[in-house]
Parts: sequence; structure tokens; C-alpha cells
Amino acid sequence: MAIHGQGESSGKLILMGEHAVVYGEPAIAFPFYATKVTATLEALPSFNKDQLISSYYIGNLNDAPHALNNIKQLIAGLKTHYHVQDTLRLTIESTIPAERGMGSSAAVATAITRAFYSAYELPLSREQLLAHVQVSEKIAHGNPSGIDAAATSGYEPIYFTKGHPFDYFALNIDAFLIVADTGIKGQTRAAVKDVAHLFEKDAQKTGQKIQQLGYLTKQAKKAIIDNSPEKLAEAMNDAQRILKSLTISNDFLDTLIATARTAGALGAKLTGGGRGGCMIALAQTKTEAQEISHALIQAGAAETWIQGLGVHTYA
Repeated sequence: MAIHGQGESSGKLILMGEHAVVYGEPAIAFPFYATKVTATLEALPSFNKDQLISSYYIGNLNDAPHALNNIKQLIAGLKTHYHVQDTLRLTIESTIPAERGMGSSAAVATAITRAFYSAYELPLSREQLLAHVQVSEKIAHGNPSGIDAAATSGYEPIYFTKGHPFDYFALNIDAFLIVADTGIKGQTRAAVKDVAHLFEKDAQKTGQKIQQLGYLTKQAKKAIIDNSPEKLAEAMNDAQRILKSLTISNDFLDTLIATARTAGALGAKLTGGGRGGCMIALAQTKTEAQEISHALIQAGAAETWIQGLGVHTYA
């Protein structure tokens, strides 16, 4: 019997709470269906080395660059665990831009794991999936929170506080989210380090800003549950002002955020690590979202996506 399996996963977005989550405040993340990864696994009887086909690298998996060590170790671990001797060809197709805070590495690991279990017709629990992805994420990022793995493999928003179990809740708000890629790699580590320096300089002032970001995340969750786009937008705008004061934004993000608001967005802010990566904007209708998306492209965004929220998720 031919061995063939396929797995998919979505991207992820941080809606609220980036950086504040490092200091024990909550964050909200959710699956972003407008971007996805598809992984296909096939057995190759005529080959003696596992193969990888991707936009980043094509060739023997063992010879892949260091940046793909997480994929190499994931495949090796899965084969060892299930005593698989087959030589495999892994094909990865992704529309998630790398290093933009959209969970690219976790999404790839999720899709590969699902493809492997599909190929060998093995039952896959959510706990098993997250365990495999977390192993891959540790190789890619050192000490991941697990939120990328949970968001790229799930279907609901996650309310996350460091050291606490994930709290899943329904995304049900009559609005559309526009995401724009700056085309610039995010600088999460540098931004986190600089916020830590701000704490050293003025712990009270910086601490108050972090607490305010946590409060706004709580308000955002309530707005989503209450189906109040205006309240969510207000929290987003307030969060962006604080993030900017913490030096997490940059000139191009500021330009795109201002462009979105001028084009009719209810609210707009950066998402993820900052100083690059992506920004997000909230619109009431799909038509307005399309107009905002067009304005962002005109302002220089590398790419944009639109995702309906709640009842509009698959619109």
C-alpha cells in the first residue's frame, strides 16, 4: 500500500497583550485562516535518504540548513517513535511569511505532524499534536510559551497568562480584521530587551504601562464576547499608543496604522514583536476592509489579508 499523508495548519496572530505577556499580563492570540501551511508526506522506495521540497530548500533532509533543524528533528523523532523505516519525501507549501510573528515555525510543525499521522493512519490526539509541535518549537525558539502551537493547531481564540492554562473562548464579533505585512522581519528579541531596559530606568512608569496593556487585553476579551467592535477598536488604539511609547513600534508601522485609520478602520495596532512584522486593523464590513486593504498596499505594505471574525470567519 502506498504511504501518503497530508496535513494543514493556519497562521496565528496576537490580537492584544504582546510584550506585556512577558511580565505576567494576559494576551489574546487566535488562528489566522487567511494564511496556511500544507505538508505532504510520501514514501520513496527508490531513495535511501529523506527528501525535502520547500520554497526555502530542496534536497536531502539531512543536508538542509541549520535553520531547518526543527523540521529534521521532528521527522526523525516521529520515525523513531513509531519505528518507521521508510524513506520519506516531505513537501511543504506555505503562505505564512516567516519571521513576522504569524507562527510560521509552529504551523509547519503542526502540518508535518498531521501529515505523518495521516500517512500511517494513526490516531492523533490534541495532546499528542501539541507535544510534538512543542519539541520542534524548542529547537526553533529555545523556550516557547506554547501559544503558537496552540493557536496554529486550534480553532478558537486563546486568552493566555504566563504560568496558567490556556483559556479558550468563542470568537464571535461582527467585524473584519485586516492584516498588513511591512515586509520587514520583526525584531522581537531587541524589542523585549529594550523594554527590560526601560524597566531598569523607571520601573514604576514602565510597570504602569505594562499593567495598562493587561487591562486593555481584558477589555478586548470582554468586547469580543459582548460583540462590541467599537470597544475592541478602542482597546486596540489605546494599546498601540502604549506600545509606541515603549519603543516597540517603528516609523513604517506607524505609517500603516495611520493609513488604516484614515481609510476608515475602527482601530489599528501592531501585532507581535514589533519594529517590523505586521500590523492589524479592524473594520465593520467586508467592503470597508477591502478599501482599507487597498490603502495599505498603496502605502507600501508588502501584502495584506482579510479575515472575518466570528460569524464572518470564513467570509
